[in-house]
Amino acid sequence: MAVLISCTGKRQPVQQGDGTAIPFRYARLIHAEQHDGYRLVTVDNPWKPGTPLHRYILVSDGQTPPSTSEATIIRTPLRRSVIFTSVHAALVGELQAQQSVAGVADLKYMKVPYVRQGVASGRMADCGDGLSPLVEKIIDVQADAILLSPFENSGGYGRLEDIDIPIVECAEYMEQSPLARAEWMRFYGMLYGREALADSLFSVVEQHYSALQHLADSAAGHPTVVCDKMAGTVWYVPGGRSTIGQMLADAGADYPWAADAHSGSLQLPFETVLERAGHCQLWLLRYDSQQPLTLDALLAERDGYRMMKAVDDGQVYGCNVTTSMFYEETPFRPDLLLQDFIKILHPDIPNLPPLRYYHKIQHSTKVSQLSTQNYQSSIINNQFGRPHRSALCPQPLRRQHRHSGSRCA
Repeated sequence: MAVLISCTGKRQPVQQGDGTAIPFRYARLIHAEQHDGYRLVTVDNPWKPGTPLHRYILVSDGQTPPSTSEATIIRTPLRRSVIFTSVHAALVGELQAQQSVAGVADLKYMKVPYVRQGVASGRMADCGDGLSPLVEKIIDVQADAILLSPFENSGGYGRLEDIDIPIVECAEYMEQSPLARAEWMRFYGMLYGREALADSLFSVVEQHYSALQHLADSAAGHPTVVCDKMAGTVWYVPGGRSTIGQMLADAGADYPWAADAHSGSLQLPFETVLERAGHCQLWLLRYDSQQPLTLDALLAERDGYRMMKAVDDGQVYGCNVTTSMFYEETPFRPDLLLQDFIKILHPDIPNLPPLRYYHKIQHSTKVSQLSTQNYQSSIINNQFGRPHRSALCPQPLRRQHRHSGSRCA
Protein backbone atom coordinates (compact mmCIF):
# COMPACT_ATOMS: atom_id res chain seq x y z
CA MET A 1 0.00 0.00 0.00
CA ALA A 2 1.35 3.42 -0.90
CA VAL A 3 2.19 5.60 2.09
CA LEU A 4 3.42 9.07 2.81
CA ILE A 5 5.81 9.84 5.65
CA SER A 6 5.18 13.22 7.20
CA CYS A 7 7.73 15.49 8.79
CA THR A 8 6.43 14.19 12.13
CA GLY A 9 7.03 10.63 11.01
CA LYS A 10 3.37 9.67 10.77
CA ARG A 11 2.27 7.77 7.70
CA GLN A 12 -0.61 9.26 5.80
CA PRO A 13 -2.56 8.18 2.72
CA VAL A 14 -2.22 10.64 -0.19
CA GLN A 15 -3.96 11.49 -3.47
CA GLN A 16 -1.79 12.35 -6.45
CA GLY A 17 -3.08 14.31 -9.41
CA ASP A 18 -1.53 15.33 -12.70
CA GLY A 19 1.25 17.84 -12.24
CA THR A 20 3.28 20.17 -14.42
CA ALA A 21 6.89 19.16 -14.91
CA ILE A 22 9.56 21.51 -13.60
CA PRO A 23 12.29 20.87 -16.17
CA PHE A 24 15.91 20.13 -15.36
CA ARG A 25 18.11 20.69 -18.39
CA TYR A 26 21.16 18.65 -17.37
CA ALA A 27 20.35 16.62 -14.25
CA ARG A 28 19.09 13.11 -14.91
CA LEU A 29 18.62 11.77 -11.39
CA ILE A 30 16.07 14.29 -10.16
CA HIS A 31 12.57 15.15 -11.40
CA ALA A 32 10.09 17.68 -10.06
CA GLU A 33 6.40 18.35 -10.65
CA GLN A 34 4.27 21.28 -9.58
CA HIS A 35 0.88 20.23 -8.22
CA ASP A 36 -1.89 22.25 -6.64
CA GLY A 37 -0.45 23.30 -3.29
CA TYR A 38 2.68 21.14 -3.30
CA ARG A 39 5.63 19.85 -5.30
CA LEU A 40 6.54 16.24 -5.92
CA VAL A 41 10.29 15.61 -6.23
CA THR A 42 11.63 12.19 -7.23
CA VAL A 43 15.28 11.21 -6.84
CA ASP A 44 16.24 8.23 -8.99
CA ASN A 45 18.37 5.45 -7.57
CA PRO A 46 21.75 5.80 -9.34
CA TRP A 47 22.68 2.22 -8.44
CA LYS A 48 19.39 0.64 -9.56
CA PRO A 49 18.29 2.36 -12.78
CA GLY A 50 14.55 2.60 -13.23
CA THR A 51 13.78 2.66 -9.50
CA PRO A 52 13.35 5.67 -7.19
CA LEU A 53 15.77 6.32 -4.37
CA HIS A 54 13.37 8.69 -2.61
CA ARG A 55 10.27 10.79 -3.26
CA TYR A 56 9.49 14.04 -1.49
CA ILE A 57 6.38 16.15 -1.14
CA LEU A 58 7.40 19.78 -0.59
CA VAL A 59 4.57 21.61 1.14
CA SER A 60 4.64 25.27 2.12
CA ASP A 61 3.65 26.28 5.62
CA GLY A 62 -0.11 26.61 5.85
CA GLN A 63 -0.76 24.19 2.98
CA THR A 64 -2.42 20.80 3.46
CA PRO A 65 -0.40 17.79 2.22
CA PRO A 66 -1.94 15.65 -0.50
CA SER A 67 -3.37 12.23 0.20
CA THR A 68 -1.85 9.07 -1.65
CA SER A 69 1.71 8.55 -2.84
CA GLU A 70 4.83 7.05 -1.45
CA ALA A 71 6.77 10.11 -0.39
CA THR A 72 8.27 11.99 2.52
CA ILE A 73 6.59 15.27 3.44
CA ILE A 74 8.94 18.20 3.94
CA ARG A 75 7.62 21.55 5.12
CA THR A 76 9.29 24.38 3.28
CA PRO A 77 11.16 26.58 3.65
CA LEU A 78 13.45 24.63 5.95
CA ARG A 79 14.28 26.52 9.15
CA ARG A 80 16.11 24.02 11.38
CA SER A 81 18.11 21.75 9.07
CA VAL A 82 21.07 19.59 10.05
CA ILE A 83 23.75 19.21 7.35
CA PHE A 84 26.24 16.36 7.15
CA THR A 85 28.39 17.57 4.24
CA SER A 86 30.59 20.61 3.81
CA VAL A 87 29.64 21.08 0.16
CA HIS A 88 25.97 21.49 1.04
CA ALA A 89 26.77 23.76 3.96
CA ALA A 90 28.72 25.99 1.57
CA LEU A 91 25.87 26.01 -0.93
CA VAL A 92 23.29 26.90 1.72
CA GLY A 93 25.48 29.84 2.69
CA GLU A 94 25.62 30.98 -0.92
CA LEU A 95 21.83 30.74 -1.06
CA GLN A 96 21.78 33.10 1.93
CA ALA A 97 19.99 30.54 4.07
CA GLN A 98 22.66 29.94 6.72
CA GLN A 99 20.23 31.00 9.45
CA SER A 100 18.26 27.87 8.56
CA VAL A 101 21.08 25.56 9.64
CA ALA A 102 20.64 24.39 13.22
CA GLY A 103 23.41 21.80 13.32
CA VAL A 104 26.14 19.98 11.42
CA ALA A 105 27.87 16.63 11.55
CA ASP A 106 31.60 16.10 11.01
CA LEU A 107 32.48 19.56 12.22
CA LYS A 108 36.21 18.79 12.11
CA TYR A 109 35.98 18.63 8.31
CA MET A 110 33.81 21.74 7.94
CA LYS A 111 35.83 24.73 6.71
CA VAL A 112 32.80 26.87 5.90
CA PRO A 113 33.25 30.07 7.94
CA TYR A 114 29.61 30.58 9.01
CA VAL A 115 29.49 26.99 10.27
CA ARG A 116 32.62 27.36 12.40
CA GLN A 117 31.33 30.64 13.79
CA GLY A 118 27.84 29.27 14.39
CA VAL A 119 29.08 26.31 16.41
CA ALA A 120 31.56 28.47 18.34
CA SER A 121 28.78 30.89 19.31
CA GLY A 122 26.40 28.10 20.29
CA ARG A 123 23.87 28.95 17.59
CA MET A 124 24.55 25.67 15.79
CA ALA A 125 24.92 22.24 17.32
CA ASP A 126 27.85 19.92 16.73
CA CYS A 127 26.00 16.68 16.02
CA GLY A 128 29.05 14.43 16.10
CA ASP A 129 30.50 12.10 13.51
CA GLY A 130 28.57 11.61 10.28
CA LEU A 131 28.83 7.83 10.47
CA SER A 132 27.60 7.70 14.08
CA PRO A 133 25.84 11.03 14.74
CA LEU A 134 24.55 12.19 18.11
CA VAL A 135 20.89 11.53 17.44
CA GLU A 136 19.79 13.17 20.69
CA LYS A 137 21.37 16.46 19.63
CA ILE A 138 19.57 16.33 16.29
CA ILE A 139 16.32 15.84 18.16
CA ASP A 140 17.16 18.61 20.64
CA VAL A 141 17.65 21.21 17.90
CA GLN A 142 14.20 20.30 16.54
CA ALA A 143 15.58 19.60 13.10
CA ASP A 144 13.09 19.80 10.26
CA ALA A 145 15.35 17.89 7.81
CA ILE A 146 18.69 16.10 7.66
CA LEU A 147 20.82 16.55 4.52
CA LEU A 148 23.28 13.74 3.83
CA SER A 149 24.88 11.89 0.93
CA PRO A 150 23.67 8.35 0.17
CA PHE A 151 26.08 5.56 -0.72
CA GLU A 152 25.62 2.23 -2.43
CA ASN A 153 25.08 -0.69 -0.05
CA SER A 154 25.35 1.64 2.94
CA GLY A 155 22.93 -0.46 4.96
CA GLY A 156 20.65 2.47 5.72
CA TYR A 157 20.95 5.31 8.21
CA GLY A 158 20.53 3.49 11.51
CA ARG A 159 18.77 5.43 14.25
CA LEU A 160 18.27 8.42 11.97
CA GLU A 161 15.51 6.46 10.29
CA ASP A 162 13.64 6.11 13.59
CA ILE A 163 13.42 9.73 14.76
CA ASP A 164 10.67 11.04 12.47
CA ILE A 165 12.84 13.69 10.79
CA PRO A 166 12.92 13.78 6.98
CA ILE A 167 16.17 12.61 5.42
CA VAL A 168 17.13 14.43 2.23
CA GLU A 169 19.36 12.12 0.18
CA CYS A 170 21.81 14.37 -1.66
CA ALA A 171 22.65 12.15 -4.62
CA GLU A 172 23.85 14.80 -7.06
CA TYR A 173 27.41 13.52 -6.82
CA MET A 174 26.28 10.53 -8.89
CA GLU A 175 25.29 12.68 -11.86
CA GLN A 176 27.23 12.13 -15.07
CA SER A 177 28.30 15.67 -15.95
CA PRO A 178 29.55 18.78 -14.14
CA LEU A 179 26.52 20.89 -15.03
CA ALA A 180 24.11 18.07 -14.17
CA ARG A 181 25.54 17.95 -10.68
CA ALA A 182 25.54 21.71 -10.29
CA GLU A 183 21.91 21.96 -11.40
CA TRP A 184 20.80 20.25 -8.20
CA MET A 185 21.26 23.62 -6.49
CA ARG A 186 17.79 24.38 -7.86
CA PHE A 187 16.35 21.58 -5.70
CA TYR A 188 18.09 22.95 -2.61
CA GLY A 189 16.71 26.37 -3.50
CA MET A 190 13.21 24.85 -3.33
CA LEU A 191 13.96 23.35 0.09
CA TYR A 192 15.22 26.60 1.61
CA GLY A 193 12.79 29.00 -0.04
CA ARG A 194 15.56 30.43 -2.22
CA GLU A 195 14.38 29.11 -5.57
CA ALA A 196 14.79 32.34 -7.53
CA LEU A 197 18.29 32.87 -6.17
CA ALA A 198 19.27 29.26 -6.93
CA ASP A 199 17.93 29.52 -10.48
CA SER A 200 19.86 32.76 -10.96
CA LEU A 201 23.09 31.29 -9.61
CA PHE A 202 22.80 28.21 -11.80
CA SER A 203 22.24 30.42 -14.81
CA VAL A 204 25.51 32.18 -14.00
CA VAL A 205 27.31 28.83 -13.67
CA GLU A 206 25.84 27.50 -16.92
CA GLN A 207 26.67 30.60 -18.95
CA HIS A 208 30.16 30.94 -17.52
CA TYR A 209 30.93 27.25 -18.08
CA SER A 210 29.68 27.43 -21.68
CA ALA A 211 31.68 30.59 -22.40
CA LEU A 212 34.84 29.00 -20.99
CA GLN A 213 34.28 25.86 -23.03
CA HIS A 214 33.99 27.89 -26.23
CA LEU A 215 37.15 29.75 -25.23
CA ALA A 216 39.00 26.45 -24.86
CA ASP A 217 37.63 25.21 -28.18
CA SER A 218 39.23 28.18 -29.90
CA ALA A 219 42.64 27.61 -28.31
CA ALA A 220 45.50 26.14 -30.31
CA GLY A 221 46.69 22.68 -29.35
CA HIS A 222 45.59 20.02 -26.88
CA PRO A 223 48.22 19.62 -24.15
CA THR A 224 48.60 16.14 -22.68
CA VAL A 225 47.63 15.90 -19.00
CA VAL A 226 47.98 13.34 -16.21
CA CYS A 227 46.13 13.66 -12.90
CA ASP A 228 46.75 13.00 -9.22
CA LYS A 229 49.41 10.72 -7.74
CA MET A 230 50.14 7.50 -5.89
CA ALA A 231 48.22 6.56 -2.75
CA GLY A 232 50.10 3.70 -1.19
CA THR A 233 50.60 1.12 -3.92
CA VAL A 234 47.88 2.46 -6.22
CA TRP A 235 47.54 5.48 -8.49
CA TYR A 236 43.93 6.62 -8.75
CA VAL A 237 43.31 8.36 -12.06
CA PRO A 238 39.95 9.88 -13.06
CA GLY A 239 37.94 7.76 -15.47
CA GLY A 240 37.08 9.24 -18.84
CA ARG A 241 33.44 9.79 -17.88
CA SER A 242 34.18 11.13 -14.41
CA THR A 243 33.51 14.78 -13.64
CA ILE A 244 37.22 15.58 -13.79
CA GLY A 245 37.66 13.56 -16.98
CA GLN A 246 34.83 15.44 -18.69
CA MET A 247 36.10 18.81 -17.49
CA LEU A 248 39.56 18.06 -18.89
CA ALA A 249 37.92 17.34 -22.24
CA ASP A 250 35.96 20.59 -22.01
CA ALA A 251 39.21 22.43 -21.24
CA GLY A 252 40.82 21.08 -24.41
CA ALA A 253 43.15 18.54 -22.79
CA ASP A 254 44.51 15.40 -24.40
CA TYR A 255 43.88 12.99 -21.54
CA PRO A 256 45.25 9.43 -21.83
CA TRP A 257 42.09 7.91 -20.32
CA ALA A 258 39.60 10.09 -22.21
CA ALA A 259 38.07 7.06 -23.96
CA ASP A 260 37.63 5.13 -20.72
CA ALA A 261 33.98 4.56 -19.77
CA HIS A 262 34.37 4.70 -15.98
CA SER A 263 32.62 7.53 -14.10
CA GLY A 264 34.80 7.07 -11.03
CA SER A 265 38.53 6.49 -10.57
CA LEU A 266 40.72 3.76 -12.03
CA GLN A 267 43.10 1.95 -9.69
CA LEU A 268 46.40 1.50 -11.48
CA PRO A 269 49.97 0.55 -10.56
CA PHE A 270 52.68 3.16 -10.98
CA GLU A 271 54.24 1.38 -13.95
CA THR A 272 50.99 1.47 -15.92
CA VAL A 273 50.54 5.21 -15.39
CA LEU A 274 54.18 5.91 -16.21
CA GLU A 275 53.99 3.92 -19.44
CA ARG A 276 50.75 5.53 -20.58
CA ALA A 277 51.10 9.06 -19.19
CA GLY A 278 54.75 9.61 -18.34
CA HIS A 279 55.08 11.69 -21.51
CA CYS A 280 52.32 14.13 -20.49
CA GLN A 281 53.20 17.79 -20.69
CA LEU A 282 51.20 18.73 -17.59
CA TRP A 283 50.66 17.03 -14.26
CA LEU A 284 47.69 18.18 -12.15
CA LEU A 285 47.50 16.61 -8.72
CA ARG A 286 45.50 17.02 -5.53
CA TYR A 287 47.03 16.63 -2.11
CA ASP A 288 46.09 16.97 1.55
CA SER A 289 48.48 18.98 3.73
CA GLN A 290 48.71 21.91 6.08
CA GLN A 291 51.67 23.17 4.05
CA PRO A 292 52.12 23.84 0.31
CA LEU A 293 53.66 20.85 -1.44
CA THR A 294 57.15 21.33 -2.86
CA LEU A 295 58.72 19.46 -5.76
CA ASP A 296 61.38 18.14 -3.40
CA ALA A 297 58.72 16.69 -1.08
CA LEU A 298 56.85 15.19 -4.03
CA LEU A 299 59.98 13.47 -5.35
CA ALA A 300 60.75 12.23 -1.84
CA GLU A 301 57.42 10.39 -1.85
CA ARG A 302 58.50 8.32 -4.85
CA ASP A 303 61.74 8.60 -6.76
CA GLY A 304 60.03 7.26 -9.89
CA TYR A 305 58.22 10.57 -10.26
CA ARG A 306 61.49 11.91 -11.69
CA MET A 307 60.69 10.00 -14.88
CA MET A 308 57.60 12.13 -15.51
CA LYS A 309 58.13 14.64 -18.33
CA ALA A 310 56.12 17.28 -16.47
CA VAL A 311 58.63 17.12 -13.61
CA ASP A 312 61.56 17.71 -15.97
CA ASP A 313 59.74 20.60 -17.60
CA GLY A 314 58.55 22.20 -14.35
CA GLN A 315 54.91 21.77 -15.29
CA VAL A 316 53.50 20.23 -12.12
CA TYR A 317 50.46 21.89 -10.55
CA GLY A 318 48.95 21.02 -7.18
CA CYS A 319 45.66 21.66 -5.42
CA ASN A 320 45.80 21.51 -1.64
CA VAL A 321 42.34 20.28 -0.66
CA THR A 322 43.03 21.08 2.99
CA THR A 323 43.76 24.78 2.61
CA SER A 324 41.59 25.51 -0.42
CA MET A 325 37.82 25.31 -0.78
CA PHE A 326 38.09 22.78 -3.60
CA TYR A 327 35.58 20.24 -2.28
CA GLU A 328 33.27 22.90 -0.85
CA GLU A 329 32.98 24.93 -4.04
CA THR A 330 33.63 22.94 -7.19
CA PRO A 331 30.63 20.54 -7.10
CA PHE A 332 28.24 23.47 -7.57
CA ARG A 333 30.73 25.80 -9.28
CA PRO A 334 32.40 23.59 -11.91
CA ASP A 335 32.96 26.71 -13.99
CA LEU A 336 35.54 27.92 -11.49
CA LEU A 337 37.50 24.66 -11.73
CA LEU A 338 37.22 24.64 -15.53
CA GLN A 339 38.64 28.15 -15.46
CA ASP A 340 41.72 26.88 -13.60
CA PHE A 341 42.16 24.01 -16.06
CA ILE A 342 41.98 26.32 -19.06
CA LYS A 343 44.44 28.81 -17.57
CA ILE A 344 46.94 26.00 -16.97
CA LEU A 345 46.42 24.25 -20.31
CA HIS A 346 46.27 27.40 -22.43
CA PRO A 347 48.44 30.07 -20.77
CA ASP A 348 48.28 32.23 -23.90
CA ILE A 349 44.55 32.91 -23.46
CA PRO A 350 44.41 36.48 -22.13
CA ASN A 351 42.36 38.02 -19.31
CA LEU A 352 41.73 34.88 -17.26
CA PRO A 353 41.75 35.41 -13.48
CA PRO A 354 44.57 34.05 -11.30
CA LEU A 355 44.42 30.36 -10.41
CA ARG A 356 41.88 29.69 -7.67
CA TYR A 357 42.61 26.10 -6.60
CA TYR A 358 45.83 24.97 -8.28
CA HIS A 359 49.32 26.41 -7.96
CA LYS A 360 52.59 25.55 -9.64
CA ILE A 361 54.69 23.23 -7.49
CA GLN A 362 58.22 24.54 -7.06
CA HIS A 363 61.44 23.39 -5.46
CA SER A 364 61.69 24.27 -1.76
CA THR A 365 63.96 27.25 -2.40
CA LYS A 366 61.37 28.78 -4.75
CA VAL A 367 58.25 28.24 -2.69
CA SER A 368 56.51 31.43 -1.62
CA GLN A 369 56.96 32.41 2.00
CA LEU A 370 53.23 32.97 2.27
CA SER A 371 52.16 31.33 5.55
CA THR A 372 49.61 28.53 5.59
CA GLN A 373 47.20 30.81 7.44
CA ASN A 374 47.45 33.55 4.82
CA TYR A 375 47.32 30.98 2.04
CA GLN A 376 44.08 29.59 3.40
CA SER A 377 42.61 33.05 3.94
CA SER A 378 43.44 34.10 0.39
CA ILE A 379 41.29 31.22 -0.89
CA ILE A 380 38.41 31.45 1.58
CA ASN A 381 38.10 35.23 1.30
CA ASN A 382 37.50 34.84 -2.43
CA GLN A 383 33.89 33.97 -1.66
CA PHE A 384 32.07 30.98 -3.09
CA GLY A 385 30.40 31.88 -6.32
CA ARG A 386 32.04 35.28 -6.72
CA PRO A 387 34.02 35.64 -9.98
CA HIS A 388 37.45 37.17 -9.54
CA ARG A 389 37.54 40.93 -10.12
CA SER A 390 39.69 40.43 -13.23
CA ALA A 391 37.26 38.42 -14.94
CA LEU A 392 34.99 17.92 -8.31
CA CYS A 393 38.66 11.80 -5.63
CA PRO A 394 41.44 9.71 -5.13
CA GLN A 395 41.39 7.30 -2.19
CA PRO A 396 43.83 9.20 0.05
CA LEU A 397 41.30 12.02 0.11
CA ARG A 398 38.35 9.77 0.94
CA ARG A 399 37.52 11.62 4.14
CA GLN A 400 36.96 14.82 2.19
CA HIS A 401 34.75 12.90 -0.20
CA ARG A 402 32.68 11.49 2.61
CA HIS A 403 32.09 14.88 4.14
CA SER A 404 31.85 16.90 0.98
CA GLY A 405 29.51 14.51 -0.74
CA SER A 406 31.98 14.04 -3.59
CA ARG A 407 32.65 10.94 -5.58
CA CYS A 408 36.18 9.94 -6.51
CA ALA A 409 37.40 11.93 -9.51
